[in-house]
Amino acid sequence: MSSPSKRREMDLMKLMMSDYRVEMVNDGMQEFYVYFHGPNESLYQGGVWRVRVELPDAYPYKSPSIGFVNKIYHPNVDEMSGSVCLDVINQTWSPMFDLVNVFEVFLPQLLLYPNPSDPLNGEAAALMMRDRPAYEQKVKDTYKNFIFGTKKLSLQLNSNQLVFTNHMELTY
Repeated sequence: MSSPSKRREMDLMKLMMSDYRVEMVNDGMQEFYVYFHGPNESLYQGGVWRVRVELPDAYPYKSPSIGFVNKIYHPNVDEMSGSVCLDVINQTWSPMFDLVNVFEVFLPQLLLYPNPSDPLNGEAAALMMRDRPAYEQKVKDTYKNFIFGTKKLSLQLNSNQLVFTNHMELTY
C-alpha cells in the first residue's frame, strides 16, 4: 500500500472516530459523504448538511474536493453545485491538514464568518450586505426544509484491514 493510500485510510478512520457520520460510495475510500452539523452560535446551528468528499489520488499532497449536497444559503457556497469557496482548501492546502481539520475547523469557520466580498452566491452576498435580518431568515428557512435518512458506518480494525458496517438511522 502506497503512502498516500495509507494516509487516506488513516484520515478517514480518524474522521469516523471523531463521531462524524460517514457514508461510503462504492467500496473505495476516495469518495464518501460526511454529515456535517452547523456550528454552535452560528446561523447554521441546528442544521445538518450532507457534504460530498472526493480524495484525489495524490491526497494528502493535493486537497480534497468538498461540496454541500443539500441546499445551503451562503455567500461562499455555489447554490447550484454546492462547491465551496475556501482558500485553505482551494489554494493553500498543505499535507499537514487532514479531513478532521476540514470538518472541525475549515467548514465551521466558513459558516461562522462568511465573506460577501468574494462570493460564489452573489444573491446571498448582496442580501447579506443589504439586509442582514432578511439574509439571516433566508439561511434558517433554507436549512429547515431538509430531513433525510443517513447511514451510520461502524469501523473495526481486523487483521490490519478496515471493515465498515452499515446501520440505517433517521435524522430530523
